[in-house]
Amino acid sequence: MASTKKYLEFILDQLSGLDDITYRMMMGEYILYYKGKIFGGIYDDRFLVKNIATARRLMPDAGLESPYDGAKEMLSVTDIDDREFLTRLVNEMYDELPVRKKGK
Repeated sequence: MASTKKYLEFILDQLSGLDDITYRMMMGEYILYYKGKIFGGIYDDRFLVKNIATARRLMPDAGLESPYDGAKEMLSVTDIDDREFLTRLVNEMYDELPVRKKGK
């Protein structure tokens, strides 16, 4: 099942307090970037973020979910209505995120 543009737009609106949030559509899903670094995505209308220490600290009860078959598990963000928390989550994750690899 592909994600809906409506769900993507809702999440982007919730993150509108951050500058430089971008996305890329890939096979019906959406990869999310903050200042050029991938921090998560929208998969089957679920907001998932990378399973890194900062995200685990801020969401200690978050479940791990696979975005698609064969992918690394990611943390499920369930409190999508708390704009302030989402902004803090993504902003604090930034320094720990790997630099985006250049394509060949």
